[in-house]
Amino acid sequence: MLVGYSSSSEDDGEAGSEAEATKTRRRSSQKSVNNEDESSVDFPTKKKAKLKDLALKTRLPVPGCLLDMFPDEDAPQTEDSSLHGGRIRSFKHERGNWATYVYFPYHPEEEFESLMEELLLLSQTRGLVLTLQEEFHLSLSQTVVLRHHWIQPFAQSLRRSLSHCKRFLCSAERLKVYCNAEKTRTFLGMEVSPGHAQLLDIIQAVDKTMTEFQLETFYKDPSFHVSLAWCVGEQTEKIKQILQELQSLVDNREDGASSLILDCAEARCRTGNKTFRFPLEA
Repeated sequence: MLVGYSSSSEDDGEAGSEAEATKTRRRSSQKSVNNEDESSVDFPTKKKAKLKDLALKTRLPVPGCLLDMFPDEDAPQTEDSSLHGGRIRSFKHERGNWATYVYFPYHPEEEFESLMEELLLLSQTRGLVLTLQEEFHLSLSQTVVLRHHWIQPFAQSLRRSLSHCKRFLCSAERLKVYCNAEKTRTFLGMEVSPGHAQLLDIIQAVDKTMTEFQLETFYKDPSFHVSLAWCVGEQTEKIKQILQELQSLVDNREDGASSLILDCAEARCRTGNKTFRFPLEA
């Protein structure tokens, strides 16, 4: 009887194949586990990134009053003149610096507003586009820069300086052209004549405070006026060419709006978004 036996080499081959298959299954299983682990690690990381982006988008801005408490921490500022009708700052904006000036406000009557409409229309037909002032005032100081911590002491000093000044009336009826020192804007204004001497007394009081804080005082030979309208750039000669025609329009008004009457009862100081009022003695 013949019995067949498998050789040892065949047994070893079968055993080796089975072992290799086992190793392959183990590697596939381990790779699957690794992929799952990577997904579980990556998921919270992406979620945290999205939450961080959301927090940045919804973060509330720091209140301005807190920013003003730290004026030395300057942030870069950009100036887009197109947002301000082409106007350009006379000095660089810095956090903690407050543009400041002293003035008498002027509140126009309805007749005066009608006159202004006619003046702007006439200038436009002559090829000159003027922009009406947002508010009318008579300047009593140059525009200066105050640090935030100077504001209250400055206002208190100004109140003391103006305490002896009395209320008065002044008037203006002659048109005149003005241009700022930087030549960035040209103004059509009405020059004050009656009341000039009293205004000089007010200037002397205001200059006293300016000197105390080592700030620039008013012009030596001032032309007191109320600016009515303006245009961008140095346009003095262009406005002067039609000035007489504009003046004739003012002089020929029959509704009493040919002159501007200013009741100088209360001086004001504007510094940033704050306004201080100083009533004069009756």
